[in-house]
Amino acid sequence: MQIEVLKQVNSARQARQAVVIVTDLPAGSTAVFTEGQPVPDGLRDVVGKALQTGKSGLAEADGAQVFLNVYLPPPRIVAIGAVHITQALARLAPMMNFDLSIIDPRTAFATPERFEGVDLIADWPEDVLKDRGLDAYTALVAVTHDPKIDDYPIADALRSRCFYVGALGSRKTHAKRIERLKEVGLSDEDISSIRAPIGLDIGASSPEEIALAIMAEIVQAFRRRPISGQSA
Repeated sequence: MQIEVLKQVNSARQARQAVVIVTDLPAGSTAVFTEGQPVPDGLRDVVGKALQTGKSGLAEADGAQVFLNVYLPPPRIVAIGAVHITQALARLAPMMNFDLSIIDPRTAFATPERFEGVDLIADWPEDVLKDRGLDAYTALVAVTHDPKIDDYPIADALRSRCFYVGALGSRKTHAKRIERLKEVGLSDEDISSIRAPIGLDIGASSPEEIALAIMAEIVQAFRRRPISGQSA
């Protein structure tokens, strides 16, 4: 890999941005595209598909054979609430290749015994997220049922353009949440992206089933997320 290409890739990875290296095999030329950067029309579809799937490989573009090397930031889940649902989610997330962090200031819930081997932070989300910023490759799952704990990270996730924002609660609970989020300056468009009720509708009732529904919805959102900057 050329040194300039390597620098671009390393810079993108440090910033948790996706990057695609496109090598024109007949010509031997190389182009690097960071997600959000304009892409020429002839490469738009193949680069967009590579960013969506995260898979490297051969493709046909503009009548030429190209090879695409894709580097996606490791997708992660930040769960607010050390509850039974997140205990089950902690078992599912690694199977789907998602990193998981759980944040809950309630030390009676956030104990190493209940979450062995999990990145668990027993502190207020607003304090934790100052140093652990959310981004477009993060899913935010809020399941405490306590607006004093859930509201700040939900608002932060919407402002950070997380690819998934889900919140536990009934429609009545969510209606009240919407009003609180409007009060802190979030738009109707922003708020409409919240998945509430959280998780795909599979008729889940147990914590394990709810965790499965959430995990499935996260995977769906990740694989169908819009890819920015796909026009030249």
